[in-house]
Amino acid sequence: MRLLYAALGLVCVGLAIVGVVLPLLPTVPFLLLASFFFANSSERLHEWIINHQLFGPMIQDWHERGAIRPAAKKAATISVAAVFGLSVVFSAPNHVLIIQAITLGAVMIFIWSRPSG
Repeated sequence: MRLLYAALGLVCVGLAIVGVVLPLLPTVPFLLLASFFFANSSERLHEWIINHQLFGPMIQDWHERGAIRPAAKKAATISVAAVFGLSVVFSAPNHVLIIQAITLGAVMIFIWSRPSG
């Protein structure tokens, strides 16, 4: 199970990096998910993401109690809205918009259902 969580965390970090390079995916929500998965998999991976200069401040409350700071929740929401807005403005195909809406909606439900830090 720990290996599965580690793999999911690495996938989320990869998706966050894709979001930095291409404006197809938001970055912050996937970093939050990566932190959640790493917290359940490996102390070393979790410490890496918590202590990372860029990622750490957004997600450090996972380390203590599995809470997400309100600022990180807002950043995740803005990130999702910006990416989805860009997709609409640049006339992404309908099937891409539907997949984005379902995926990002599920991610946001998960993030906003976590306790606030």
